[in-house]
Amino acid sequence: MPKTHSDIGLIGLAVMGQNLALNIADHGFQISVYNRTVEKTEKFAAENPSTPGGLIGTKTLEEFVQSIALPRKIVILVQAGKATDAVIDGLLPLLAPNDIIIDGGNALWTDTIRREKALKEKGFRFIGSGVSGGEEGARFGPSLMPGGDKAAFKELEPIWKAIAAKVDKKTGKPLTGAKPGKPVKGGVPCTVYIGENGAGHYVKMVHNGIEYGDMQMICEAYSLMQGLLGLKPAEMGEIFSTWNEGALDSFLIEITADILKQKDPVTKKPFVDVVLDTAGQKGTGKWTSVNALDMGVPAPTIAESVFARCISAIKEERVAAAKVLKGPKITKVSPAKKKALVEAIHDALYCSKICSYAQGFQLMRTAQGEYGWKLNFGQIAQIFRGGCIIRAAFLQKITEAYARNPKLANLLLDEYFNKTIQKAQANWRKVVSLAVENGISVPTFASALSYYDAYRSARLPANLLQAQRDYFGAHTYERVDQPRGKFFHIDWPEANRPQLDV
Repeated sequence: MPKTHSDIGLIGLAVMGQNLALNIADHGFQISVYNRTVEKTEKFAAENPSTPGGLIGTKTLEEFVQSIALPRKIVILVQAGKATDAVIDGLLPLLAPNDIIIDGGNALWTDTIRREKALKEKGFRFIGSGVSGGEEGARFGPSLMPGGDKAAFKELEPIWKAIAAKVDKKTGKPLTGAKPGKPVKGGVPCTVYIGENGAGHYVKMVHNGIEYGDMQMICEAYSLMQGLLGLKPAEMGEIFSTWNEGALDSFLIEITADILKQKDPVTKKPFVDVVLDTAGQKGTGKWTSVNALDMGVPAPTIAESVFARCISAIKEERVAAAKVLKGPKITKVSPAKKKALVEAIHDALYCSKICSYAQGFQLMRTAQGEYGWKLNFGQIAQIFRGGCIIRAAFLQKITEAYARNPKLANLLLDEYFNKTIQKAQANWRKVVSLAVENGISVPTFASALSYYDAYRSARLPANLLQAQRDYFGAHTYERVDQPRGKFFHIDWPEANRPQLDV
């Protein structure tokens, strides 16, 4: 028997919206749903008549709003940007004071800050919540990153904690086995209040930037095994399966193994060999890189992963260039050295991953100062352990690092990560060297190594760079024999400049 009013409402019945609605209903919450296309709403409600909580399909926005208990909690899952603003504008005349709007899309965090401020002035409450995990995560347990009005989140929290992915309290490993109508019970939910206004969507954006890096690194490991070892996809699939049992245990390593073992249903060739080598993107990796540049935070590995997708997209140019631009001939590694090189590639992948995450967490650390947030990085790593695309055993190590030192400046300075890189960096350097010698592109492996070497350098050649800036633009410089913050300038008269031979 349906309740008089639903516990929550959801607007937008694309794939993510449908799956999140079913997840909410599976946990015993009655949910009203609305889509601009009435037929879609009716079809969805008709196909799911007996969920534990109940799905209520509504035909009009007015009917939808009136069907939800006060104060209303309304999730919006439509295209980010103008579409989200349009839905909010349509809702406002129908809402009551203190109603809560939750934007679950991939919104730009600055849009979330703007919306939260504007709605607060009108007497409404707003939450911008990152939702990670794709279709499967939305259905059976995503990682949820809410930011905004803290009191409003306390009202939403029982639902968010119920539907979030769960991990084992002791091991931190994701709890699996959820089925329609039978969600996973127990465990620690992968959601926590992130911070004010746009903090939740900002953390989701950085999550996606890290995800770009993880995916590109895996692709570079695959490329090296293919180019230097001549391995077939199925052989590489077995290697990735083995890696998934150790330090690299993660969702992306697991699915990579599955992909490499998959046969194409049409040609029966390895599936990966029939996929065109052009990668798409939705923009969150670019947002992360642009924001890193705006705030002056070094995040080269994340940026290189975005550029790798960009260069993959110019397929026709690359095909033409391949006929003209020559590089070294690839020298295959002998079978006797195969095991050692596979191990080296594993180490290069893990070390590069550590640097990429270090960059992402350093970016969040800077952002909290920029926007006045108080982020708990150990908790953020915890909620990434299940439900989201970057879920990995590795994240438990990050949680432990921040437990040891909540004010940790960079993950590389943590004892565990420091020792790990010390042990593995010879292999990392060997792999990058072999890639360069054989003309195999490894932008994230190489940029991560360069980042590591730069970060551990007490002195960089930027002294020469700053002297150049003072020479041509009078930009001043600091001196090694004077306190920081004190600036100097040399008057570079024409007569004293070196003369060029004509």
